[in-house]
Amino acid sequence: MYKLIKKDKKTKARVGKFTTQHGEVSTPNFMPVGTSATVKTLTPEEVKAAGTEIILSNAYHLMLRPGADVIKEAGGLHKFMHWDGPILTDSGGFQVFSLSKLRKIKDDGVEFQSHIDGSRQFITPESVVEFQQVLGSDIMMVLDECIHYPCQRDYAEKSLKITTDWARRSRDWSLAGARDTSSDISSSVASSSLAMTQKKQMLFGIVQGGAYLDLRKQAVEELIEIGFDGYAVGGLSVGEPRELMYEIIDVTLPLLPEDNLHYLMGVGTPQDILETVERGADIFDCVVPTRNGRNGTAFTSKGNVKIRNAKYTKDNLPIDEECVCPCCKDYTRAYIHHLFSIDEILGLRLLSLHNITFYAKLMKNIREAITDDRFAEFKKGFLTNYKEKEK
Repeated sequence: MYKLIKKDKKTKARVGKFTTQHGEVSTPNFMPVGTSATVKTLTPEEVKAAGTEIILSNAYHLMLRPGADVIKEAGGLHKFMHWDGPILTDSGGFQVFSLSKLRKIKDDGVEFQSHIDGSRQFITPESVVEFQQVLGSDIMMVLDECIHYPCQRDYAEKSLKITTDWARRSRDWSLAGARDTSSDISSSVASSSLAMTQKKQMLFGIVQGGAYLDLRKQAVEELIEIGFDGYAVGGLSVGEPRELMYEIIDVTLPLLPEDNLHYLMGVGTPQDILETVERGADIFDCVVPTRNGRNGTAFTSKGNVKIRNAKYTKDNLPIDEECVCPCCKDYTRAYIHHLFSIDEILGLRLLSLHNITFYAKLMKNIREAITDDRFAEFKKGFLTNYKEKEK
């Protein structure tokens, strides 16, 4: 569970510890995304050596491939992917959003077409929790609907009503155990995983409501009434202006219980992390560091480096002179530029490794700054030197 350790005197930033069945997580923290039981191109040993304490996997993708039976036979998701640290599993709400042309939302769940083979699938709040029980993840997320921006008020209201109902049903299932659902997972699997879920796994509610601040407030009130082990703010980074995102967070985070973890879903640029830590956010996830690494962009203390650019052809400096990861310690920009120019997978691996190391170090520096009551100064200094776009 979450323990608040220190609040910054000048901002709402806070340092804490979050205890799970697979270890403690220091907060604020960032979760690299291992959607399908892998942080792409990297081994679990590399991910851990980079300073990562917790990762995210996605129940939607794992449900389609490899499926419940395979992971259950392996002894759960941790053993299946050889990761012994904490895992948070997202429910698939964002995939429901991103597959909008292939899905139909109903009161009792979501009908969708698999992006893999086109087969028709149906998931419910109960079946999603049930599957996460099989996975054995440390933190389970409720099924929710992530709506588009902009979104009409009447649809946002209807969506929030469904999402809140799904949250209540998810909580009821996690507490009461196996009951009849439309899930394909056997009742024996559900009952065998129930004891572990009640004792060790945690369930988080997700605040939705689009860009409507009163709906966000309503969502928080209703989720607190239901009662969860932690709370996430979802439905952000879906096309809204950055300042609107900050406004939503300004309104929402202070309403969440102080003694629970505050999870900001899908937010992950260095600037956004600093701005929202200042507002009281605790953990983050985003594909930004690894996806950008695979596409040839490195995060550094001075800003982004697009290694494919011709100016790096003969640049024998490391990616980041302030970084001691294997990429920066052993290889030059010229070499990594060469790897990308010949489509060599080692280039993708090295930049992905560097980027998650950069993020882990950033979070460590943030925690130290909050502890020393100098977060505002740290943020200002970082953003003064950091440039999001390379000229």
